[in-house]
Formats: sequence, structure tokens, C-alpha cells
Amino acid sequence: MKDFYGWRARIGLIYIADSTVMEPELYAMAPEGVSIHTARIDLADPSVAGLAHMMSGDEVEDAARLLGKAPLKVVTFGGTSATFLEGMGFDRKIISRMESVLPNIPASTTSTAALRALRALKVQKISFVSPYVLDIVELGRRFFQENGFEVTGAHGIGIADDAGLNSLPLERMYSFAKKVVEPEAEAVFISCTAVRTIGAIATLEADLGIPVVSANQATFWDALRISGVNGGKPGFGALFEY
Repeated sequence: MKDFYGWRARIGLIYIADSTVMEPELYAMAPEGVSIHTARIDLADPSVAGLAHMMSGDEVEDAARLLGKAPLKVVTFGGTSATFLEGMGFDRKIISRMESVLPNIPASTTSTAALRALRALKVQKISFVSPYVLDIVELGRRFFQENGFEVTGAHGIGIADDAGLNSLPLERMYSFAKKVVEPEAEAVFISCTAVRTIGAIATLEADLGIPVVSANQATFWDALRISGVNGGKPGFGALFEY
């Protein structure tokens, strides 16, 4: 009889209530024996003001506390703009808030994971690509610059609502990134956990000749490393070689 509960790692994920993209993308990358356990929080308005309102309440702690009742290896906050919102160090503040209610379970965030991923790749010049509107694009640029990266360009498609993010075709994200990435960039970061990305990473890397890091890919790579699991399924980018 096979034991279906002999997991290598159980990963906790907090993310936005109406997102339908992140969880299936993480499962697509998951090696055998890794499970994902989720709690969702409400984002009524995906503007800068709406993100700030969401992150200022108690929902982050409430979700972390709930996940912490399970025997997890890590709890990560699956949101990029929500965790780079106030610039350098804001992601670490969110980690501290989560860990304050977790029973000796380490925490992380998507923005933290992106920094770790880009540093693991040993790149300095990055192209920031996203589906965002301009004000959130500029917050993303600032966050990576403040954390020591040279941002060769910061780009957004201009989508302002969650429904638009969740329904954005993978092909649109792929073609936009391929068009806007600067020749001098050493890597690409595709921001936003609410859009499809992982199915385009290998093709983009082949097209551009540089590593491609996406929000969902980096979040999962980071959670696996914290959990002591090296690598994911093949085909999801050079990052999983580190």
C-alpha cells in the first residue's frame, strides 16, 4: 500500500482571494512529495492605495496564524507588489509580522524570493517586466534599485484590475517581455503572482539568451530551498539549477 502522506515538504502559501493563477502554477512546478497549503486574503482594490490598505490590516497575521496550525516547513506571502510597496525592507517587515504568529516556522515573501533568486544567478542588470500600471511599475523599479540592482528598464502592460490580471493570456505576457527587454539586461524579472508566466520561461530564456525569473517561479524556488528540497521539475528555467 502506498503512503500518500509521506511528504518531503509542506509549503504554506498566503495569496490574494480572487487569484486563480498562482496555486496551479506552483503545483505544476512541484516535485513529488511537495504539497501546497493555502490561505487567502481579500484585496478589494488592486491600486497602490488598495494594496496599502490590505497590508495594513490584520489579515496577513490571521492567515499566517491559521496556516501555522499545520506542520509546515515554510509560509510564504505570494504577492510581489504587496511586498515591495514601501521600498527596501518592506518585505522583511512582512516576514517579521508573519513569523510573530508562526510557531517556529520560517516565513518569506515573493519580493524576498525574487531578490534571492537574482542574487543566486549573480546578475546585476535586470529588466523589470510586469502587467502593472505605471505607479506600481515605478515602485517595483525603486525596490530593486534600492536593493542594489541596476534596472535597465521597467515596463508594464497597464492592467489595473484583478480580473484582467488573472485572464491575461500567457502568450501576451511572453510577447510583451520579448519585445521590451533591453539588450544590456543580464536577467529578466517578470513581476506579479496573478499572471501566467511559468509556461513561457524556458522559451523566453532561449529567445533572449539570459535567465528569466518570474514571481511565481521565484516564490516556489525560495520555498523549496527553505524547506530543504533542492530543485523542482525540469523545464521551468535556469533558476532551478541553483
